[in-house]
Amino acid sequence: MKLVLFLITLFFTPLIFGNEIEIPNSSISFSAPKGFQPFSKEVIEAKWPARRAPEWVIGSESTSTSIAFGLRPNDISNTPLKKLKDYLKQTMSRIGPGVVWLRAEVISINGKDWVYLEFTSNAINADIHNIILASSHRDKMAMFNFNSTKDEFSKYEDALKESIESITYQD
Repeated sequence: MKLVLFLITLFFTPLIFGNEIEIPNSSISFSAPKGFQPFSKEVIEAKWPARRAPEWVIGSESTSTSIAFGLRPNDISNTPLKKLKDYLKQTMSRIGPGVVWLRAEVISINGKDWVYLEFTSNAINADIHNIILASSHRDKMAMFNFNSTKDEFSKYEDALKESIESITYQD
């Protein structure tokens, strides 16, 4: 029984090799900033409402800067990314007061097109700087949310942007 649980955990957990992370059940990988570690289930539940919690999260020791990532069950393979960008921007604009848009566009990362949304928003205990990426992956939607408190963002900005540029997608 222990072996079965170990194998299930291994199969459904992001594979981390040094700072290289492979998203389970996908062909997507990226390099995590140095020192970023997986968040515990308790930390994830505390930071995100249960119904919107991401599948996987890694981040700084303080947990104030993180990268959430995973595959959503939405098949967007036939959706133009410009249309997805507009929809996600409209949706994110409703998350609460204080959303300030910095960028909203479709970009190419290592030959794969992604929706790129960058904005700041107000949270209960801090202002947050968010960078959200979304793209089609087979019959699902791949999503990343790179976020940090505005106070900590400048410390990690270069590392987060390097992580974004490292995203690879193998067909």
